[in-house]
Amino acid sequence: MTRTASIPTTETDAPRVGARGWAALVVLMLLVSVDNTVLSFALPEISIALAPTGAEQLWIIDVYPLVLAGLLVTMGTLGDRFGRRKMLLIGATGFAAVSALAAFAPTAGLLIAARALLGFFGAMLMPSTLSLLRSIFQNRDQRRMAIAVWASAFSAGSALGPIVGGFLLEHFAWGSVFLIAVPVLIPLLIAAPLLVPESRDPNPGRIDLISIALSMATMIPVVYAIKSLAVDGPSLTAGAWALLGFGMGYLFVRRQLRSRTPMLDMALFRRGSFSGAILVNLLSVVALVGFLYFVSQHLQLVLGLSPMMAGLALVPGMLAMIVAGLSVVPVSRRVPPHIVIPVGLAFSVAGYLIVAFTTHEHGVLPLVIAFVVLGIGIGAAETISNELILSSAPAAKAGAASAVSETAYELGAVLGTAVLGGIITAFYRGALVLPEGLPADVAHAAGETLAGAYTAAQELPAALGTALWDAAAAAFGSGVMVTSLIGAGLVVLAGVIAAVTLRKAPSH
Repeated sequence: MTRTASIPTTETDAPRVGARGWAALVVLMLLVSVDNTVLSFALPEISIALAPTGAEQLWIIDVYPLVLAGLLVTMGTLGDRFGRRKMLLIGATGFAAVSALAAFAPTAGLLIAARALLGFFGAMLMPSTLSLLRSIFQNRDQRRMAIAVWASAFSAGSALGPIVGGFLLEHFAWGSVFLIAVPVLIPLLIAAPLLVPESRDPNPGRIDLISIALSMATMIPVVYAIKSLAVDGPSLTAGAWALLGFGMGYLFVRRQLRSRTPMLDMALFRRGSFSGAILVNLLSVVALVGFLYFVSQHLQLVLGLSPMMAGLALVPGMLAMIVAGLSVVPVSRRVPPHIVIPVGLAFSVAGYLIVAFTTHEHGVLPLVIAFVVLGIGIGAAETISNELILSSAPAAKAGAASAVSETAYELGAVLGTAVLGGIITAFYRGALVLPEGLPADVAHAAGETLAGAYTAAQELPAALGTALWDAAAAAFGSGVMVTSLIGAGLVVLAGVIAAVTLRKAPSH
């Protein structure tokens, strides 16, 4: 009788973890502190050193989340079956080793290949991290705070990353920004076996190789089609890739619905709190990554800040994300998510509007304020949406659910760069009016990217170089207003989705 009465009836009544559980969280935070936004700040240096084309420049950023998007569901499911901690340790080992190789890539092509390998091992890491949080923190109040702390660690890594990366870029070669992953991941490899418990699905079912292949054949063509559309505009190639991806997606979904032990339980998507949170997560990341893509170039190349000073300019916004992510936890216990998320995202809309309507300003302050306001909304939305995703799934399927969350995140990163980055690149190329007298190779380089114009301007005679750079800066700025308004529209869409789909999601 007593034993029956002690069984928790809700996740809020579930057992609370002690010091060991929070120590395990600290270990998992080491992983998310490996900052990926540093690459945006290293991009100008990489562009100058390796002279990539416009397409290669986007691929350097995009190939990592592209590979992740294709493999996350597979790796999350394999983690459920073979052990989430085991996948975490394998992924961390490979990620550290390939990071060292990426640091010394001599060409843009080899750097892209190294980034693809990083995506392979990275696909093992992130689903394992979130799903381990689900198994360690069974009490929902504690889990909500743990996810907020985890997300804040991500933001802290983003805040420190540009500063550390800026320091490295001012004193060392661009490859040093990849080497910082090595000393971070080594402590994780030592501490995780001691503090992080192993967890897996007790009834994983058989390994479905066909579903694994179909999941990859769905995500990779779709993401590639989006990227191709953003860079080159509508084309038969982009359409063919999209049709291939959607066709494979249909086959994947049909197979999951007919399987007794599906690789991904499609019933999860019938829950508004799950599917709505996934979309909010995706659109929030699109807004964040797209903003960082063009603002990092604007700060360094147009305003002339050093990498370290550009990183410092964005620190207040990253800190705002941390504060918002932690502060929203007590609020979310009393106010339902369909209200909290739209209110938070209203701040992010205001941030984009500040950028859109201060394009005539050439100072740093408007961008700093804009990122602070944008960060408030993104920090709140990411904490709540990630917690809803995990809470909506059975504990045994935490790896697969986490993989869907991370797929949305990485797909959002691809879309942020490809769509918003592609739009501003298209405006740059369309608005650029080159001065007369430029050699053909210089004109081609300047027409590809802003960094190409910057490099070319440095090598030309003073008057011609100044004329080229003024034209390039004006062309780049011409796309800022339109890109910012589109970013604001995406955030509004995320708020509407939250308001409509999360009405039945429990706030406690």
